[in-house]
Amino acid sequence: MIARDERRTNLSFRRSPTLLLHWAGDTLLLQNYAIPCSVRAHPAIVELLDHFGDWTPLGDYLDKQPAGARDFTERLVAELHRHRFLRRSDDDLLPAEAGMEAWGTWNPSAGLFHTATKDAPFVDLDVFVSHLIDKQDARPRPAAVKRYEDAPCVELARPRSRGGFAAVLRDRRTWRHFGRQPVDVDSLSTLLNLSFGVQRWASTDGEGRVPLKTCPSGGARHPLEAYVVVRQVRGLEQGVYHYASDDHQLERLANVSTVPAFDELLPTQWWFREASAVVLLTAVFERTRWRYEGPRAYRAVLLEAGHACQTFCLTATWLGLAPFSSMALADSAIERMLGLDGVSESVLYAAGVGSRPPRSTTRPPGAIPARPKPTR
Repeated sequence: MIARDERRTNLSFRRSPTLLLHWAGDTLLLQNYAIPCSVRAHPAIVELLDHFGDWTPLGDYLDKQPAGARDFTERLVAELHRHRFLRRSDDDLLPAEAGMEAWGTWNPSAGLFHTATKDAPFVDLDVFVSHLIDKQDARPRPAAVKRYEDAPCVELARPRSRGGFAAVLRDRRTWRHFGRQPVDVDSLSTLLNLSFGVQRWASTDGEGRVPLKTCPSGGARHPLEAYVVVRQVRGLEQGVYHYASDDHQLERLANVSTVPAFDELLPTQWWFREASAVVLLTAVFERTRWRYEGPRAYRAVLLEAGHACQTFCLTATWLGLAPFSSMALADSAIERMLGLDGVSESVLYAAGVGSRPPRSTTRPPGAIPARPKPTR
């Protein structure tokens, strides 16, 4: 018999509140989506976790087991605790656990989606294009537009497409070529203010003072924050800044000593390397969750990131700059750089900008440039 550790058996355990059972093919998996971590869900594991719905002293649980199974059960408890499927009464919560637990009624729907879609693998462009070619042979791509062929149609008047506003909408493109001239700080200032800045404040019943911006936000909660990674902006030092949307100021993050290459933040996308600045959009989820307790509100946060990014791209187009957007992010690396826990505040989207190349050398804005030679 293995001598029992009295200190450990006197401690209480409880299963994590962020556990999910699901089938993956023929395998039943147990997943802790706050970490995230998953293991094969053997019936003995499920049965054990069922007993630890509330804080239970380990010794009391072991005493109820057959004598020959107690050592195995104690080792199983220790292993489940190591993987955070069980919590121990003397544990400190990990930041991700505390942040996810605060989501409350958003879980498990929003919590699982949030963690399951982070740090996705990104493949090399050539490999991806080859995969698309093979896919079309087996499964043709769906039609780009939908039509009702037998439906009666109403001819519409010609659209009013003259003027500056319509021109900006038509000219908006994702740029992958940039000029050598840096964007100037005045242009960046205008771009940040019109895209993310508080334009005025309003008062609402039950909430008091709320910010109004150029983009819509559910309940005027405006959960988004903008962090600006500056590589080449005339009049501004290289660095990583937080945009204070109420005071229209840039706050430099002291903990970031060097500016990473943009394709480290946006994996496999070397064509953005020569841009002037990248804005990383994050969400402070509690702002929205405070008002909307159902998990559907998570959709609103994602939609708002899209609203803000489109406004950024249109404003940059109006300013004669070369904007782009991307959601192919190195999520965890970005959040470590910004000092975020990835749950209570997490990166969602990136919007970048550079100067336009000279007209004489301009290729279509969205064309993929030649891959740069590796540096030695």
